[in-house]
Amino acid sequence: MLFLQVVFWLAAAAFATPFVLYPVALFLLSSMARRRQSGKYVASVSLVVSVFNEAEVIREKIENALALDYPPQLLEILVISDASDDATDEIVSQYQSPNVRLCRQEQRLGKSAGLSEFCPTAQGDILVFTDANSMFRPDALSKLVRHFDNPSIGYTVGKQLYSDANQGASADSENVYWNIELKIKEWESRLSSVVGADGAIYALRKELFQPLAPEDINDFVLPLKVITQGLRGIFDPEAVCFEEAAPSFQGEFRRKYRIVNRSLRAVTKVPQTLNPFRVGWFAFQLWGHKVLRWLGPVFMILMLVSAILLCWHERATHQGMLYTILLGLQLAGYALAALYLLPFCRGMRLVYIAYYFLLVNVAAAVGIGLLLSGKTIGVWKPQR
Repeated sequence: MLFLQVVFWLAAAAFATPFVLYPVALFLLSSMARRRQSGKYVASVSLVVSVFNEAEVIREKIENALALDYPPQLLEILVISDASDDATDEIVSQYQSPNVRLCRQEQRLGKSAGLSEFCPTAQGDILVFTDANSMFRPDALSKLVRHFDNPSIGYTVGKQLYSDANQGASADSENVYWNIELKIKEWESRLSSVVGADGAIYALRKELFQPLAPEDINDFVLPLKVITQGLRGIFDPEAVCFEEAAPSFQGEFRRKYRIVNRSLRAVTKVPQTLNPFRVGWFAFQLWGHKVLRWLGPVFMILMLVSAILLCWHERATHQGMLYTILLGLQLAGYALAALYLLPFCRGMRLVYIAYYFLLVNVAAAVGIGLLLSGKTIGVWKPQR
């Protein structure tokens, strides 16, 4: 029974680390780190917008980009179309501005393939990656770029916020998660480097861009490679963009399993970042923030199975009572999430947040399963 007890408590500790232990430790450590002063760096920028059938939002995105508070002679807007078959390319082609350039892949190969083909042709010294539905505040670009006055900075990450356009249960649940995530990014940046980037708004020195495999997730693979070169990545909460959350739990589920599948694959491609002797604090951040969270469903299964077995074998002892209580708490959490299946319970915030939490862990399990089966994800359709 000692083996089962060890399994249960190790799984419980691993499961709790991304949600409790890591944030608390990160806050305490980062509070002792010195705050970095923002620079005033200005450089030529290529704003890279990857699109597939974004006719509904691409005009708004280009207008938003052209209106940014940044010297127009230093700004290039590079729209990379992944063989769009709606009106996206036609809308982009209507712009006669020398700042706007359409780059089309004739065959649909995915976002990373498009970046690999066209980013080397970008004119800017800084590449700023964004999505078609991510709208920047006027000063967001200058806030991202200003930090590159420090040669140790390889990438900068902005603050993506969700707009009020979609106020359903899925959007509210994602907002709860995302507000916590933003604080973690801020603390990570102060201590060492922010773990990964955000495809909606992040900047990279052009000379650090490396070709990507079609299945690579660019906003994770590229930052990991930057870290291995001894450079840093920082989060700037003043560089803000807005976009809508996934309109449904189904859309969020598909997005999450893609992220987990592709991000875990990214870690296997840059394993040095898991080694604290190679990258210092960043390795602990990567384990605590990302890897253990993605493995959450594995720990949930281990906790549930070991608790059931311990309850049975230790039923006549005080320890049996302890594990009965711990099993009951787990089952209560699953039951709370299951209440979402009842239509009259779906409006209860505690219920749909519990359902969201369970859903993202199931999505992580799917992502892990796809990874183990060797399946890669290179292309997909936007949830909009």
